[in-house]
Amino acid sequence: MTLAEASGPASRLDGLPPLRDVIAAAGLRADRALGQNFLLDTNLLDRIAALVPLAAGDTVYEVGPGPGGLTRALLKRGARVVAVERDRRAVAALAPLVEAAGGQLHLVEGDALAVDARALAGEGAHIAANLPYNIATPLLVGWLLSEPWPPWWRSATLMFQREVAERIVARPGDPAYGRLSVLAAFRTRARILVRLPARAFVPAPKVESAVVQLLPQAPVADVAVARVADLTARAFGQRRKMLRQSLRGYLPAVAAAGIDPTRRAETLGVAEFAAIAAHLEPAGAGLPASEGGC
Repeated sequence: MTLAEASGPASRLDGLPPLRDVIAAAGLRADRALGQNFLLDTNLLDRIAALVPLAAGDTVYEVGPGPGGLTRALLKRGARVVAVERDRRAVAALAPLVEAAGGQLHLVEGDALAVDARALAGEGAHIAANLPYNIATPLLVGWLLSEPWPPWWRSATLMFQREVAERIVARPGDPAYGRLSVLAAFRTRARILVRLPARAFVPAPKVESAVVQLLPQAPVADVAVARVADLTARAFGQRRKMLRQSLRGYLPAVAAAGIDPTRRAETLGVAEFAAIAAHLEPAGAGLPASEGGC
């Protein structure tokens, strides 16, 4: 039995109009302020949905469904979908899909940065989304800092701008390596699964995109992730400076970890950051605020 057969016939979605017609009827022109770019190729959408490691009855938490392309693909796989959409035009356009889904789609109008995803999706859910560009990084950081760990989500299959995707999976010495790389590697196994050209989207953005999958795993070290987050914010906020400058005031922790203070943040591995963090005050108390760094 397929996943779709386990939750109801996928054919109930077949009567829905094509995504382009949904967009036209709703006047759903992509809003740059909301970071919207719509993926309408059903073959690509089915391919992305197939990457989510679903079992029968699983819930998928989706952010920014837009006209519902990925939502349809997930429903056809038999998932129960909880979708959060901020754009009221999209909420109205998704009403026929909600009806056709026969109870398998719960649509929430709201800001994904403000809602309680854990409460909406429940423990053991998967995350899958073509994330709005302007909130993609803060959403991911929030999920990576989830407490307790292992988190409420079992997998995250997410579409980002290519440069963000490369930052997530980068390793020490890579040009893209930074705070986001460390946070992702500290608690997950992350990899790029699919790369998508700009022409796959409507409207076509100026950059390519990529689908990243993150699977939770045991942390690299037994140290609070808050310490790692604070430490890397400081270190990569001045990434071109040596640690003796970027972490000035915390050199005893650097020395205790056996790290050469003349190194730069971009050369340190995740375990080395964890080693420094282990010698800081709880939750990085007293670390100065920094700018940027992801």
